[in-house]
Amino acid sequence: MGNTQVRVRGLAARAGGWSARHRWAAVGIWVLFVVLALGVGSAAGRVDVNEGDQLKGETHTAARIIDDAGIKQPAGETVLIQSKDGAGTATGSGFRAAVTDVMEAVGGTGKVTGVTSPYTTHTISRDGRSALVQFDLRGDAKTAVDRVEPVLDAVAGVQKRHSGLRIEEIGAASMQKQYKDAFGDDFQQAEYSAVPVALGILLIAFGALVAALLPVALAITAIMATMGLMGVVSHLQPMSDTANSVMLLVGMAVGVDYCLFYLRREREERQAGRDAGTALRIAAATSGRAIVVSGITVCVAMAGMLFTGLAEFEAMGLASLMVVAVAMVGSVTVLPALLSLLGERVEKGRIPFLARPRRRHGVDEGSRFWSAVLRAVLARPLVSVAVAAGTLLAIAAPALGMKTQQLTLDQEFGRSLPIVQTYDRVNDAFPGGSEPAQVVVRARDINAPDVRQALAEFKQRAITSGASRGPVGVRVYGTQNVALISVPLVGGSDMDKAVKSLGILRDEVRPATLGRIDGLQAPVTGQVAGNHDFNDQLLGSVAPVFAFVVVFAFLLMLLSFRSLTVALTSIVLNLLSVGAAYGVLVAVFQHGWGASLVGAAGVGAIVTWLPLFLFVILFGLSMDYHVFVVSRIREARMRGLDTRDAIRHGVVTTAGVVTSAAVIMVAVFAIFGTLSMQSMKQMGVGLAAAVLIDATVIRGVLLPAVMALLGERNWYLPKWLHRLPDLTHDEPPQPPVARPAREEGERLPV
Repeated sequence: MGNTQVRVRGLAARAGGWSARHRWAAVGIWVLFVVLALGVGSAAGRVDVNEGDQLKGETHTAARIIDDAGIKQPAGETVLIQSKDGAGTATGSGFRAAVTDVMEAVGGTGKVTGVTSPYTTHTISRDGRSALVQFDLRGDAKTAVDRVEPVLDAVAGVQKRHSGLRIEEIGAASMQKQYKDAFGDDFQQAEYSAVPVALGILLIAFGALVAALLPVALAITAIMATMGLMGVVSHLQPMSDTANSVMLLVGMAVGVDYCLFYLRREREERQAGRDAGTALRIAAATSGRAIVVSGITVCVAMAGMLFTGLAEFEAMGLASLMVVAVAMVGSVTVLPALLSLLGERVEKGRIPFLARPRRRHGVDEGSRFWSAVLRAVLARPLVSVAVAAGTLLAIAAPALGMKTQQLTLDQEFGRSLPIVQTYDRVNDAFPGGSEPAQVVVRARDINAPDVRQALAEFKQRAITSGASRGPVGVRVYGTQNVALISVPLVGGSDMDKAVKSLGILRDEVRPATLGRIDGLQAPVTGQVAGNHDFNDQLLGSVAPVFAFVVVFAFLLMLLSFRSLTVALTSIVLNLLSVGAAYGVLVAVFQHGWGASLVGAAGVGAIVTWLPLFLFVILFGLSMDYHVFVVSRIREARMRGLDTRDAIRHGVVTTAGVVTSAAVIMVAVFAIFGTLSMQSMKQMGVGLAAAVLIDATVIRGVLLPAVMALLGERNWYLPKWLHRLPDLTHDEPPQPPVARPAREEGERLPV
C-alpha cells in the first residue's frame, strides 16, 4: 500500500506531529519535567494525612480537642497474665508473683512509664483467671514500634519463669512490630515485582526488547514525576502511603496501556507499507485521540473519590488522577518523539520464535481466536447478548447480599499470628478492653463540682446501661480543662455488638450525664467509633460519587463519539462489568466459594472501603478498552465499511493489544492478591477479575453483539444534540479499509 499524505486535526494529532518534528526538544522537555517534579517535590517534602483529619464528625472533633490542648498520648501497652489450666486465680501467690515480676521486668527496661498493677486498677476478669498490667512507652507514639522490642523481650523472659501461666504483651506498638516481622515488606515487594511482570508480558506481545521497554520506561517516568508532584500538592491535600501505593498501581496500568495502544498502531501502519512519518501521524490521530479520551474519562472517575469527604480517599483520588494525567500527556508527546528517533530500531532485540502479526493484502488479520469468536457472535448476536449478559448477571447476583465492614484482626490476618490470639484472649476476658472507646471531655472548668459529678455519673452509668463491663478509667488534665474517659465496650472484637454498645454510650449515657452541662463537649472516639463513623460517612458518599462518575463519563463519551447510543451502551456495559466483579468478591471472600484457590479465607464480609474504590478504579480503567475498540470501529465505519464489517474489523484488529494490556493489568493486580492481608487480597482479586471480564466477555462478546443488533442506530444523535462540540474529527482521511472476506455460507446484508 502506498504512502498517503494526511492532514490531521485535534489535540492529540497536533501534539504528536509537533513532537515528531521536534524530537530532541520533546524528549528534553519530558526529562526536564520529570527531574524538576522530583526535585521540587523532594525539597517541599510530603505532608501526610493527619489521623485526626481522616474523618469528620465526632472522631475529628475529639482529635482536634486533644491537639488543641497539646496532649501527647503515649503508646499504651498491656500484658495479659492468665491461668492456663483454669485452676489458678489472680489471688494466688504464684499469680501475684508473676504480676510483680512483669512490673519489675518492664520497668527495668527504662523504656516505659506509668506501670500499673491490676490489683490497684481492678483490671481483673470476672472469673478471676486473667489480669492486665498496663503501661505506656516513653517517647513519640508514632515511633514506638522502634522501641518496643526490649519490653517484649523482658515479658518473654518472665513467661519462661512462669510456665504455668500465659504471659503475653499486646498494644499498638507490639502489634505493629509482629506484623512487620511476620509479613516483612511483601507489599513493597509486590509493587516492585509489577515492573518485571509487565516487561515480560510486553516482550511476548511485541517480540522485541526495545519496543517492550518503551511502555515500561514511560510508565516509570510518569510515576516518578507524579511522586514529586504529590509532595507539592500534599501541602494543599495531604497524602499517605496508601495513596502512594494506589498511584503506583494505577500509573503502571495506564502508563503501559496508553503506550501499548500507541505503539501497536504505529507498528501496524508501518507494516501496512506507510512510511514512518505517515504511520506516526495516523497513530497520533487515532490511538492518540483514544488515549486522550480515555485519560480524561479515567481522571473524571478518579475525581469521584474527592466527593467522599474522607481524607484517605481524597488522597488516593488526587494521586491517581495526577498519574493518569501525566501518563496521558507523556503518551501523546514524548512517545511520538521517541518513535521518530528510533524509527526501525524500535524492532531491535527481537525475540526468536515470536511471530509478527499476520497480514493479508496489507491488512492486519488479527487474532485467529477472536476472529472465530466474532464469527459466532455476529452470526447470532441476540443469542450472544442473552448468554453473555445472563452469565454476567448470574455472576453479579451474590453482590445483592454484600456485607461490608472493617475487618477485625483475625479476619485480616488469620488466627495463626500469636498477637491475634492474644487479642482474642484479652477480648474474651475483658470485652472491649483491647479497643476501648474514648470520650474526650472539654469543659470551661473541668474541676467544677457539676462537671466532676457528671464524670462520676457517666462512669457509673456506662456500666449499668450495659454498654461496658468496666473498668472505666478517667484521666483529668486540669490545666487544659480536658478529661479522657476510657470505656471498654461490651462486644469486644464482635463489631456488631460493639457498635450497639457504642450507640448506647452516645445516645443514652452521654445525654443523661455529660450532656446536662452547658458548654461541655464530649465526642466519643476510638477504634470502634472510628470504624462506625467511617462506614457511615462512606455510605453517605456512595450516591454522589456514583452519580458524578456515571454522568460525567456519559457526557465525555457523548462528546467524543457524538452518539447517544454509544454513550448509553458504554455506561451499561461498564456497570455490568463492575457488578460481576462485586459478585466474584462476595462469592469468594464473603461466602468462601473457592477462597482456598486464591490463598484466602471466607471472612464473611467485604472490607468497607473496597466497593466504592473498585467502582471508581474499574469504571475508569475499563474505559481504556472501550474507547480504544469503539474508536477503531467508528474509524472503519467512517472509511466505508458497513456497521457489521466495521465491528469485525475493529474488534479483531484491536484484540491483540487489548489482550496484552489486559494480561498486564490482571498480572499486576493478581500480585496484590498474593499479599497476606485479606483486604489486599480482596482488592487484587476484585481488580483482576473485573479486568479479565471486561477484556473478554464485555469487549469480545457483548460489545460487538450489542452493536450488531443496533446496526446504524449505533451512531444515533438526536437533532437537538447536534449543537454539541464536535470532538470526533481526529481520524485522518485514509484509503478505504479492505472489506473482510466473507466466510463461506455467511449471508450478505440486504
